[in-house]
Amino acid sequence: MPTTIPVYLQHDPIKLILLDQTKLPIAEEFLYLDTRQSILEAIKKLRVRGAPAIGIAAAYGIYVCLSQKEYQSLADMEQDMKELTEYFASSRPTAVNLFWALDRMNKTFTEYRNKPDASQAEILASLLQESQSIFDEDQEMGKAIGMHGLSLFDKKRQWGVMTHCNAGGLATSGYGTALAPLYLGHEQGYQFKVYSNETRPLLQGSRLTAYELTKGGLDVTVLCDNMVSLVMKEKKIDAVIVGADRIAANGDTANKIGTSGVAILARYYHIPFYVAAPSSTFDVSTETGRDIVIELRDGDEVVNGFGKRTGPKEAQVYNPAFDVTDASLITAIITEKGIIESPNAEKIRSHLSK
Repeated sequence: MPTTIPVYLQHDPIKLILLDQTKLPIAEEFLYLDTRQSILEAIKKLRVRGAPAIGIAAAYGIYVCLSQKEYQSLADMEQDMKELTEYFASSRPTAVNLFWALDRMNKTFTEYRNKPDASQAEILASLLQESQSIFDEDQEMGKAIGMHGLSLFDKKRQWGVMTHCNAGGLATSGYGTALAPLYLGHEQGYQFKVYSNETRPLLQGSRLTAYELTKGGLDVTVLCDNMVSLVMKEKKIDAVIVGADRIAANGDTANKIGTSGVAILARYYHIPFYVAAPSSTFDVSTETGRDIVIELRDGDEVVNGFGKRTGPKEAQVYNPAFDVTDASLITAIITEKGIIESPNAEKIRSHLSK
């Protein structure tokens, strides 16, 4: 299991603690946040990132921010809750876990607010319990995803496994999603040689995935994104496993930019392509991938990344943070409930109803 948890709560004084992932792999620096502005900035600037971790940060953030005030009335507290939810929801449009976690916190607030003898202290205690449940459930889901995913691999041979972006412990509260089978397998003596695509333009694959895997003792090789076809052709890759930020009702999956290209190449070279994500990542209200809102980010991330200019200021830059992989290219989706082979809308509905 990864040794560093990237998001958790400090109780005295009450603060949201985040590992600043923009500083990795050079330094492990933690942020101690207790204002809505600092928490929103951390989410937008990818100081915390990965769909599950973003959801946890937002849930804890609601509790932290409401804990900072003495409200004149429950109506004032309710108005602040509404404003906080809308504020945090504006930070990242694609990661569905953000909205899922905010919705859970809202429902909890409403349930306790509507009690005849409701008090601010009771509401805060309920929000603390709900946010902690979101954290604890994520840890359990990661382990369950890992166990189901590991069933796809044979312990008797070495596996070359490719991953894209970061869907490990740094993106969650525990084992991760796409990396969970690798961590569990490593603990049980499975042989994995991991190929981590660097993931332009913010290099989550090299800065984060390679960092946490090497720290965990796994064998990992960093690849430039444009090396994928070559290493697949050289038969170094036996499987691809990636995470997801949103999965549509039909199985189309939004993940970090570059994922769909990896899936297309995997199909050409007859390599299984797996998506690992908790069931909270499914958005059944989104019919297909065409309906997923793709976040567009500042062009400086491409031509002035990490403070070094690599393109002219006058050039226009297109910088979508995600792309969508068609369900037809996905061999299986792995969740904490099990495995959906050749995913489609009917199979997904049945799986989520378990």
